Amino acid sequence: MAAHRKSAHRKPKQRPFTGPAARTAATLALAGAATATSATGAGAAPAEPAPTAAQVRAKVDRLYHDAEVATEKYNGAKEKEAAATQAVDALADEAARRTDRLNTARHTLGSMATAQYRTGAIDPAVQLALSSDPDSYLERAAHLDRAGDRQASLLSNIRRQLSGIARVKARADQETEALAARRAELDQHRTAIRTKLADARTLLATLTAAERAAYERAADAAHGGSPATSADGSTARSERAGTGAHADRSAPRASVAAPNSRAARAVSFAHGAIGKPYVWGATGPNAFDCSGLTQAAWKAAGVSLPRTTYTQINAGQRVSRSELAPGDLVFFYSGISHVGLYIGGGQMIHAPRPGAPVRIAPVSQMPFAGATRVA
Repeated sequence: MAAHRKSAHRKPKQRPFTGPAARTAATLALAGAATATSATGAGAAPAEPAPTAAQVRAKVDRLYHDAEVATEKYNGAKEKEAAATQAVDALADEAARRTDRLNTARHTLGSMATAQYRTGAIDPAVQLALSSDPDSYLERAAHLDRAGDRQASLLSNIRRQLSGIARVKARADQETEALAARRAELDQHRTAIRTKLADARTLLATLTAAERAAYERAADAAHGGSPATSADGSTARSERAGTGAHADRSAPRASVAAPNSRAARAVSFAHGAIGKPYVWGATGPNAFDCSGLTQAAWKAAGVSLPRTTYTQINAGQRVSRSELAPGDLVFFYSGISHVGLYIGGGQMIHAPRPGAPVRIAPVSQMPFAGATRVA
């Protein structure tokens, strides 16, 4: 009896889960553990700190530089695209002219064949026998022989025309493929420029008004200060050669005379562009990028320069920094991605970047890469 009561109060033995029940229990246990870990870890990982104003400025400067590199590549691709377009158009015109000549030759040949069909039904020997005037017939026969020679010549000409048209069409197909590749390259560089400039604007928007003003002042200093007064009299300033002071547009334009009249005209044009905005891909007259400005300045002097910085550096005689004279092209960065027009006194006129108009700047403000004397 006592044994019975003892067994009645004994706790029932726990039976382990097996099969599906065991898997369900394990899943619930793991989920609970994950939830607990998530709950205890939430907020434990420190948030990534926002970039400092100095870091933002450095990133923006890098984006502007990369955009300028992409701009010069865009300018080169645009020049090649224009050449490819011109080649395709020229080949289309040539093919049309050749087709017109072919059609004329075919028409002439058809007329001759029709005439021969009408008169050639009787054998020539029979025509001679029946002719009342053999001498007249022989004269006509000689004309027919010459006509036959002319027909053979026409046939040969037609064969040449067909072969020529086939070659022109093959070249046109190649140029059309090249044009498509150039346009794709153009779109790629255009997208890269727009993306980098948009990223720069986004980063600048994270700065406070005071931080952004400080960045603009620092950028102006890095590119030569504020622009000198423009040709229309709008307010601007430029740094005098060798001093930290500023001068207005009425000050002497350069301390060194240009070596020749063409260089003087190029420098004069660049002075007239001071204050005009930087726009990537622009060659004037109302906006410029860096190589667009130098190209336009020398075009005003009657000299044709190539479009890009990396081709302009090979457009004349290389000169050392110590030999610089007004009108020389001065290049910067290892990739030859920026160019300005030297005006003497250690200064140049250049189109710096978006938001910074054409201005005078010290040559020493950027990493010097080389110089070229155009004329």
